[in-house]
Amino acid sequence: MNLDVIGEWKRTHYSVDVKPEMDGCEVTVFGWVQEIRDLGALRFIILQDREGTIQVTVLRKKTSVEVLSKADALQKRFSIGVKGTVKKTDMTPRGVEVIPKEIKVFNTAESPPIDICGKTLAKLDVCLDARALDLCREENIAVFKIQHKAVEAIREFLFAQGFIEVHTPRFIGSATEGGAALFKVDYFGRDAFLAQSPQLYKEQLVMSLEKVFEIGPFFRAEESHTRRHLSEFVSIDIEEAFADAGDVMQLLEHLMHHVCKTVSEKCGRELAVLKYSVKVPELPFKRLTYDEVLEELKAKGIVISWGEDIPTPVLRTLGKIHPYFYFITHWPKSARSFYIQPCADRPELTEGFDLMWRWIELVSGGTRVASKGLLVKQLKEKGLNPDSFRCHLQAFDYGMPPHAGWAIGLERLTMMLTGKKNIREVTLYPRDKARLTP
Repeated sequence: MNLDVIGEWKRTHYSVDVKPEMDGCEVTVFGWVQEIRDLGALRFIILQDREGTIQVTVLRKKTSVEVLSKADALQKRFSIGVKGTVKKTDMTPRGVEVIPKEIKVFNTAESPPIDICGKTLAKLDVCLDARALDLCREENIAVFKIQHKAVEAIREFLFAQGFIEVHTPRFIGSATEGGAALFKVDYFGRDAFLAQSPQLYKEQLVMSLEKVFEIGPFFRAEESHTRRHLSEFVSIDIEEAFADAGDVMQLLEHLMHHVCKTVSEKCGRELAVLKYSVKVPELPFKRLTYDEVLEELKAKGIVISWGEDIPTPVLRTLGKIHPYFYFITHWPKSARSFYIQPCADRPELTEGFDLMWRWIELVSGGTRVASKGLLVKQLKEKGLNPDSFRCHLQAFDYGMPPHAGWAIGLERLTMMLTGKKNIREVTLYPRDKARLTP
C-alpha cells in the first residue's frame, strides 16, 4: 500500500488526554494499531501511544470511501495518524472514542513475534530477542516511565542539597578498583579498561567541587548469571567532602523517602498497570551492625564465620526478618574495598555500610580513607600494587578532605519500585555473559 507522509499534521493530544468532556472537539492523535475488531457495520481500531490507548470507531455508512479503505487495510502495529472528532460514549472503558475524518498510514508491520497486548505471555529470553517490540507492551512502558520519574526525583533532590552533576571517564588506564573483573579494550594500541565505577574520580573531585554526583553506565565482567547481576549497569554515585558515613547515610535515607514518595504520588497510573504499590518508608531507617546481623542469623540457626560476606541464600532469610529498608553497618575490613575507612576504636571493622531492601543490596557506601599513607597500606593488604594507583594517590598530596559517599544501582532500585523479580526486565537492552544483542 502507499504510505503517507506526516506533512503538516501535528499531534494535538496523547490518548490519555482525550476525555469525554471534549465531546465534539477535533483532535489529531498518533500511534500504533494495537487491536482491530470488525463488527460489520462498525470497525474498532485501538490506537496505542506511550500514554495508553484510545478507540477509533469507523462507522461504515458514515465514513468516506478513502478513510474506509485505509481503515480496512490496517493491521496490528501499523504506525498511523488519525484526525477526527471526539465522541462521548458509554461503550468504552474511558467513555470516549474518536470518529475519524482522515487516517494516515506512515508504515506497515509484519506479524509480531510476541503478543504485546499481554494476553499470551512469552518467555523472557524470547521477549528480549524482540526487545524493541517487547518495550511497546503497556507493562514495560510503565516500568520505564517509573524509572524515568525516579531519576528525575533523584536529580531534583541532589540539586536541592547542593550537589553538582559530573561526568567521569569510561576508559581507564589500569585496573584501579580490583574486585570484579574488568573488560579490557584496545585503546589506540594500548591496553585500557572499561570503568567499573567513578569511585576514584569522584573522590578526587571533592577537592574542588566538594559535593558531586554522577548517573551513568558502568561495566563489570560479571560471571554471575543471576536475576540481579548485569555486565553493563547504571550507577547513581555521590561523594561529599567534609562528611562521614553517618552524614551520607542520612542523605541516602531522605533521598529514598523522596523517591518512593514521588513515585507513589506521581506514577499512580503506571503502578496500577503493574498491579503494584510503593510504600513510602518511615524515617530513620533501621541500622544494624554486621555483628548484630550475625547474631540474628545465629538465632535462626545460621552461622556465618566472622569476616565473611553474607551469601545470597542467607540474605533471603535476613529479608524475611527485615522486610523493608535497613542498613547494615560496620562491615569487617576483609569484606570492604581498600578505600573504606577503618573504625578508630576497632580497626578490624570499617565505616562501610549497605542499604538493604529486603534481601537485595541496593546501595553500598561509607567513609573513605583520606590519608595517603593509610590508603597505600590498605592497597597492599588487598594485594593491589600502589604503582597502579599513582595518579589517584597523587591527589592525596594536595589537601584531600575527609569525605564519604555511596552508589545506588539504578536497575535494582527500579526492581524495588516496580515489583519486578528479574533485573533484565527493568533494563532497556540488558547485557550479561550470555547476551550481547539486540
